[in-house]
Amino acid sequence: MASKSSQEARSADRTEQAAAALADLGAAFGVTLTPELLERALTHRSYAYEHGGLPTNERLEFLGDAVLGVVITASLYTAHPDLPEGRLAKLRASVVNSRALAGVARSLGNGGIGPHLLLGKGEETTGGRDKESILADTLEALLGAIYLEHGMDRAAEVVRALFDPLMAESARRGASLDWKTSLQELTSAHGWGVPEYAIEEQGPDHAKMFTAWAVVGGERFGGVTGRTKKDAEQRAAEEAWQVLSHRAVDTSHPEARET
Repeated sequence: MASKSSQEARSADRTEQAAAALADLGAAFGVTLTPELLERALTHRSYAYEHGGLPTNERLEFLGDAVLGVVITASLYTAHPDLPEGRLAKLRASVVNSRALAGVARSLGNGGIGPHLLLGKGEETTGGRDKESILADTLEALLGAIYLEHGMDRAAEVVRALFDPLMAESARRGASLDWKTSLQELTSAHGWGVPEYAIEEQGPDHAKMFTAWAVVGGERFGGVTGRTKKDAEQRAAEEAWQVLSHRAVDTSHPEARET
């Protein structure tokens, strides 16, 4: 009897979670998905294996990766008619990567994709809901689901709505593949020296977090955290680039400070 009650409770929780995902992500994407297709897109392989071999989101991820790639490529090709292939490839790589996709995934709806993921116990206990690779893969799976249900034109509209700001930002910072490269290019161009990075570690070995600062000319920027040193340094470099790029504009155009 207790077992039946437990199963009913789990079923009710799952139904409630599915309804929340439909409402939240539907509003975020501006499209509706059938409950079955949405559930498939949110099903990580760890959850599938723990529940009798359910279908995973990996086939949808494969499809969504292709949809995302062709829409971003076409958008960049149209927006930058004078750029050579190598520059276009760098722009695309700076937008279509795990870190960028995970950032978009975290920004969606009420708290991002993470709360809606269907994860196994192992992934759940090791922070899978905020793991960069899982968020990026799930976003691609959701784009694949949108393509299946609504077609290429609607899927392309969703992709452009989510990624146009990233493409514009990437073009503005010179098509660098990462924020550390962008920051180094910026500081070199203005004679501000080579950026250095300071790192602090916190937490136990199995759940370690890193806090990083970018240091330019003795000035520290960041104090941001990441699950790896690389991620924390990238975030610190982004913080520094945002401040210093505006400072560079003010220096080059002093009239901007007077308006």
